[in-house]
Amino acid sequence: MKMTQNNAIKVLIVEDSAVVRDLLVHILSSAPGINVVGTASSGEDALETNRRTQPDVITMDIHLPKMDGFETTRRIMETQPTPIVIVSSRPNLKEAAITFQMIEAGALAVVETPPGVGSSEHQAAAANLLRTVKLMSEVKVVRRWVRPPQRTGVRIYPISKQLELKRQADDIKIVAIGASTGGPIALQTILSNLPRDFPVSVLVVQHMTRGFTSGFVEWLNGSCVVPVRVARDGERICPGQVYVAPDDAHMKVGPGETILLTQDELENGLRPSVSQLFRSIATVYGRNAVGVLLTGMGKDGSQELKLMKEKGAITIAQDRESSVVHGMPGEAIKLEAATYVLSPDKIAAALTSLLNEETRISQ
Repeated sequence: MKMTQNNAIKVLIVEDSAVVRDLLVHILSSAPGINVVGTASSGEDALETNRRTQPDVITMDIHLPKMDGFETTRRIMETQPTPIVIVSSRPNLKEAAITFQMIEAGALAVVETPPGVGSSEHQAAAANLLRTVKLMSEVKVVRRWVRPPQRTGVRIYPISKQLELKRQADDIKIVAIGASTGGPIALQTILSNLPRDFPVSVLVVQHMTRGFTSGFVEWLNGSCVVPVRVARDGERICPGQVYVAPDDAHMKVGPGETILLTQDELENGLRPSVSQLFRSIATVYGRNAVGVLLTGMGKDGSQELKLMKEKGAITIAQDRESSVVHGMPGEAIKLEAATYVLSPDKIAAALTSLLNEETRISQ
């Protein structure tokens, strides 16, 4: 943990709104173990202040004068890599798409701008901001050079004899994927490598700040050849489609292989919950499914991945080295819920190939 009694987490706040900037200063500087070392109201100012103060974490706005949040993030990750948390109000579709371009450029997470102290939602949003800033201060980031996404379809990864998946093509009916912090890039890696003729459906629960799911789906569609869409209640699950759980709704499999969206109670403090999806997949599909648990804090989905394994499904957890936060997949590994532990590129290769009679990929 970076934070010690004498060494607080240093935070740089980048925000063009003076009102929001003051609110973030108040929230962060009031928390034990956090020291706001600077603020910036423009991208140029952010680059200079980052160089001068060398913070442990940067909170980054999308809207900045001249050099926007994406360009500022890109420049920081190219010159002085620093963990970046995007802090944004609920955006329109275009703004949400920019957010995921920022994540592609190296930002680690996105949280909603907390409302004012008089709001009933202030305390929970402020707590989420503080929790995310503290967690992201632990992440080791590296210099990044951003390349534009290309819709190239499946790419081939090295194959060896170390991992064998033997399963008839007709056996696999569905793939279920759960992810949280760090999930967007892992999901992009996996889904962008699925071929256009991928023969089964994919259901995804990605823990997401409210208002960002549609932009997330739009961003994924920019690099995937398989269609990605926000799931709708009651629609039939079709092969070769990726369905992403919408904001504030659990996604499960209903009768007749349809999608069921519910407002059931939060599970693991979350809605949508990976646990709800995996549990329904285990019940309906049993051994005819693949479950994948990706990077994220907490343990959502880990016990249910074990349930899927017990029902005969192929289960995969993301490895520690490639995870931004190894909480969810790490918990699954502890429970011996994962048949295989792989990086996202190897997960993509496995999903692409496991519908052959025999598949071998390197672990």
